[in-house]
Amino acid sequence: MATDALKINMDMLNGPLGRKILRFAIPLAATSILQQLFNAADIAVVGQFAGDKALAAVGANTFVINLLINLFVGISVGVNVVVANSIGAHSYRSVTRSVHTSVIVSFFSGIFLSFIGVFFARPILTAVSTPSDILDMAVRYLQVYFTGMPFVMLFNFIAAILRGKGDTKRPLYVLLVAGAVNVILNLIFVAGFGMGVTGVALATVIANAVSAATLFYFLLHEVGPFKLEFWKLRVTPLFLSRILRVGIPTGLRGVVFSFSNVCLQSAINSLGSSTVAASAAALNYEFVVYYWLNSFSQACVTFVGQNFGAKNMPRCRSAVRWTLLLGCASTIVLSALCCIFAHPLLSVFTSDQGIIEIGSVRMYVVVGLLFINVFLDVFSGALSGMGKSLAPALICVAGVCGIRIAWVILVFPKYKSFASLMVVYPISWVITIAVLAVIYFYYVKHPKF
Repeated sequence: MATDALKINMDMLNGPLGRKILRFAIPLAATSILQQLFNAADIAVVGQFAGDKALAAVGANTFVINLLINLFVGISVGVNVVVANSIGAHSYRSVTRSVHTSVIVSFFSGIFLSFIGVFFARPILTAVSTPSDILDMAVRYLQVYFTGMPFVMLFNFIAAILRGKGDTKRPLYVLLVAGAVNVILNLIFVAGFGMGVTGVALATVIANAVSAATLFYFLLHEVGPFKLEFWKLRVTPLFLSRILRVGIPTGLRGVVFSFSNVCLQSAINSLGSSTVAASAAALNYEFVVYYWLNSFSQACVTFVGQNFGAKNMPRCRSAVRWTLLLGCASTIVLSALCCIFAHPLLSVFTSDQGIIEIGSVRMYVVVGLLFINVFLDVFSGALSGMGKSLAPALICVAGVCGIRIAWVILVFPKYKSFASLMVVYPISWVITIAVLAVIYFYYVKHPKF
């Protein structure tokens, strides 16, 4: 049964890579972008129907939310790697145990995050200097949003399981439906009932519940080693340790990344609610481009993961080259379009020309140079696929995060402007990539299976 089930999967171990990487990455990119559009829809609706302060309240939560959930999203990457390695090694019993362990971990992760978000929203948002005129609204949004964390975690972990076997299409189809639900409910709750930030948060929770329940249904009706069976739901210590060994460094890197961004957000908050609103609007397009390029990193994780499990290093290297080429070329095009149409794109979220002018700074400096980040994400993804996630995590923490935090402490007080904050992004990418490339080439020449 296991062998028959795997016949429907994308064959990552044989044949040309370029077309397969695109088939894998494009649905994954669309899925991630749709997830971001949940938040973009929140911001657009609340900005148009509830005002700029409500827009700023939702935007002020973006980095805080990422900070709180990134550890567990990183652990889901560990699921992806373990499943991919097991497929490459033709160890289907390992796949089954990884699936059931992952579902249990996702459930308890979601419960834990809900507790943190609901009960510690105000102290967290106060700690990052959220402006007092939007604090109460920001707290309400965060509390309602985090009641849906069990659904967010379940979706991410099941999507990682499916990604490990090359299935990136079904999560996309699910989010197309959930995204439509989110937009419709946003309009009903905010424009119709005047619920403001509470309405957009509630709409997102319901949409996340729809997407998680649907993927859970798919997993129940899988065949072979990927089929979820309630009587098999238990944590297998061996596979939990393998998942955590890859996932925790990746997650901690994401947490520290988010912490550095929270420090930057705190500095942005000090410039006033108009700058907060401008940054929040531009950030939506930054996330769209980043999720596009990151899909090639995720493709790298899975393709390298399966071929590393099969002990085929030449194909691992080819996968890295293809993901770099395709990721860079396509990201340059997307970034250029965002820069060319910066003003009309930002006007989707606000009609205030002053806010649009401030937001365009982020579009030109950060979004315009995001193609540099392809190298950082792909090298990190390749190392994670080989089970070496600790080294890139430490390098990124010391490089990207350390530079950003130091910049906020040492440079920003002297040049207190939005532009002076934005320029640290490309500076931190370039320095970190230089070190990360050295580590990648070392492990490629000295693989340890």
